[in-house]
Amino acid sequence: MRPFLFSRRSILVFSLLLFTGSFSYAQKKLIVLGDSLTEGYGVAKDAAYPALLEKKLHEAGKKEWTVINSGVSGSTTASGVSRMKWLFKSKPEAVLLVLGANDGLRGLKIEDSQKNLSDAIEYANSQKVRVILGGLYMPPNYGVAYTDKFKKMYESLAKKYKVTFIPFVLDKVAGNPKYNLADGIHPNEEGHKIIAENIFQVLKGEL
Repeated sequence: MRPFLFSRRSILVFSLLLFTGSFSYAQKKLIVLGDSLTEGYGVAKDAAYPALLEKKLHEAGKKEWTVINSGVSGSTTASGVSRMKWLFKSKPEAVLLVLGANDGLRGLKIEDSQKNLSDAIEYANSQKVRVILGGLYMPPNYGVAYTDKFKKMYESLAKKYKVTFIPFVLDKVAGNPKYNLADGIHPNEEGHKIIAENIFQVLKGEL
């Protein structure tokens, strides 16, 4: 049997394909920067909304996107810039910023939280990393004045920096015992599915 021989041109093309990774999708990274809500407190890592969001993006044909879960329990907006400096070493295309819940639950000054988020957005812009801002609300027991001001903080930032905005990532989840753990704060697996869908509905036409 005559052996199959590659031409010099075929070998060159094959080598270039391997080198450039053209056999697969060029990967793009979306970092989800958040706290325990993002980390997936109380659920398996693959049941947390960042993993579910990646699956939805892939099913929608956006297989080039990798979603990186960068949630750290207890994080406040003050950690935004320092964490970005470390995480951006991986050269992401975009960051979904979902910070502020712990600021609100601790009753921190909204002016300080807004300044921290502004600094984070400006840092991402300086690194040419696209920002998607995830809005959060505070429970009504924090008082009308505080909860209203907290909500408007995200709206103001989205308008100022003209970023893609998800008004309330916990829509249909927050306050509903059916979709939360016994602590009433952290989503269960069903809750994470809804959060992933809330985010996906905004990002499917943006990424």
